[in-house]
Amino acid sequence: MPIGGLSEVGSRLTAMSVPSASAASPRSSSSGSFVHLHNHTEYSMLDGAARIDDLFAAAAEMGMPALATTDHGYLFGAYEFWKKSAKFGVKPIVGLEAYVTPGTHRTDRTRVRYGNDQTRGSDDVSGSGAYTHMTLWARNNTGMHNLFRMDSFASLDQVYAKWPRLDRELLETYHEGLIATTGCPSGEVQTRLRLGQYDIALEKAAEMRDIFGKENFYCEVMDHGLDIEKRIMRDLLRLAKELDLPLVATNDLHYTRAEDAKAHSALLCVQSGSTLMDPDRFKFDADLFYLRSAEEMRQVWRDYPEACDNTLAIAEMCEISFSEGEGRFMPRFPCPPGEDETSWFIKEVERGLAARFPEGVPDYARKQAAYEQDVIIGKGYPGYFLVVADFINWAKNNGIRVGPGRGSGAGSMCAYAMRITDLDPVPHGLIFERFLNPERPSMPDFDVDFDERRRGEVIAYVTEKYGAERVAQIVTYGTIKAKQAVKDAGRVLGHPFAVGEKLTKAMPPDVMGKGIPLAGIFDPAHKRYAEAGSSARCTTRTRSPRRSSPPRSASRGSSASGACTRRASSCPASRSSTSSRSCAGCRTARSSPSSTTRAVRRSAWSRWTSSACATSRSSMTPSRTSR
Repeated sequence: MPIGGLSEVGSRLTAMSVPSASAASPRSSSSGSFVHLHNHTEYSMLDGAARIDDLFAAAAEMGMPALATTDHGYLFGAYEFWKKSAKFGVKPIVGLEAYVTPGTHRTDRTRVRYGNDQTRGSDDVSGSGAYTHMTLWARNNTGMHNLFRMDSFASLDQVYAKWPRLDRELLETYHEGLIATTGCPSGEVQTRLRLGQYDIALEKAAEMRDIFGKENFYCEVMDHGLDIEKRIMRDLLRLAKELDLPLVATNDLHYTRAEDAKAHSALLCVQSGSTLMDPDRFKFDADLFYLRSAEEMRQVWRDYPEACDNTLAIAEMCEISFSEGEGRFMPRFPCPPGEDETSWFIKEVERGLAARFPEGVPDYARKQAAYEQDVIIGKGYPGYFLVVADFINWAKNNGIRVGPGRGSGAGSMCAYAMRITDLDPVPHGLIFERFLNPERPSMPDFDVDFDERRRGEVIAYVTEKYGAERVAQIVTYGTIKAKQAVKDAGRVLGHPFAVGEKLTKAMPPDVMGKGIPLAGIFDPAHKRYAEAGSSARCTTRTRSPRRSSPPRSASRGSSASGACTRRASSCPASRSSTSSRSCAGCRTARSSPSSTTRAVRRSAWSRWTSSACATSRSSMTPSRTSR
């Protein structure tokens, strides 16, 4: 459906007035602005292709006053989203596109169908009967904390069909401070409407309105020109009128700019293990999932301007923040009667030094320990050292193998005295300031290695002693780097694996674990641009499978000096003259990078990197570690 495709529906429903939120102000309504409230950032793994910085920059450029994050299933990007918003002067709204059980308990793995055997699978409950969708936003810090709680409980109780699922019990318990909607076309209300179950859809929407409160529950409407949206729009607007639900217009954003649609398609192929040539691959059936301008959104919803006004009203209602500050959330150690963490820490260090040096504590050790104690106490970290020493020594005393110390923590004499590490730092030249620097804010972080076969025993001990509410496992993210992105893009474009291998071998090597980004290959201002020249020299025209082949690697067909060593008969530009030793393009590439070389690079790599860049900037792989 083209922009404004709802005009026909709107004209038939002119007598059906849909209420707007009471919070909408006349100033907001007349401003012509808009706030995007349904956005998937790079934290929607292998699905969202919108980098947080790019998203905020585009919103600020368009003059949008606020922006929300509603990543799939998890809230891992909430803090970064909030933190980066200040740089762009755009108000952050923390939300979630939640996965909700289809009427079952979150621990029940039963797959549910709302329809019958004749119902198309795409019209029924998502995830083959595993979940429906719901959009949630934090109105205040209480709401944000409740989002965290629900997501944590859902993750701990059971992750099913890839996602933590909320259920009615969690929504009823932790609804305070939240704003909710009927969700996207995969929401329960829209699913019921597609199946012709209007009365049940009305009942379920009324239940959610009663849970969240009339002022906090909205009817969410989208228009990406999809049949799945058009088929239920009339009934959805009718339901909103009968329940007196305010409308809110959203765009299911998955990438920042309109031109990113093709790159996003490649990213989805990486997720599903398919190629762009596969007609049955998982793909979006429209190209409108980007940050559309306020003018565009208001044109789409011109028959229902209150749906756009309410985005501004919701933005005004939402106000969240994170508490920051060095050492504010350090663990507390249960000290013996008459002792506090500082006094007990000093005694434990002294006792440890005597045990480590039974023949007498040398002056260097005592002096270093005294210096470290001043820094540790001054920063408020004695409790942290006591807690870490407690569970490490418990593991050692119970026969669980523990590593001798890894990372900057091995530079601490106090850690050596307390048996956190097993290496005397001074004779080995290890520097304490790499671990804790008195000149700048720095948090302590010990890297501890346990025998993986008994690691669970240590976690159980810590949980039992300090309480389950004080023990958590954390997620760390790793992004797909440039070379892997090129390989993924090659597979997505249908090329053999060997082609991606050859290209990546021609790229500059990583330096101290950091490689050159794909954009740097084409950016003369990048400090490693000259090195990247070899990866594009002597390339021929790229052809996609059945139409073209990828650019040739510099490791094949180039000498150490960068000169072309191909036979003249194999050079497309010189086939007519077998006496020529190399083509003009290759001779040009021998010299320092010029405008001609840059043009060759761009033409040879453009198709390849349009897919690879999206994968590189948007693909995140989570793994869980315990802290």
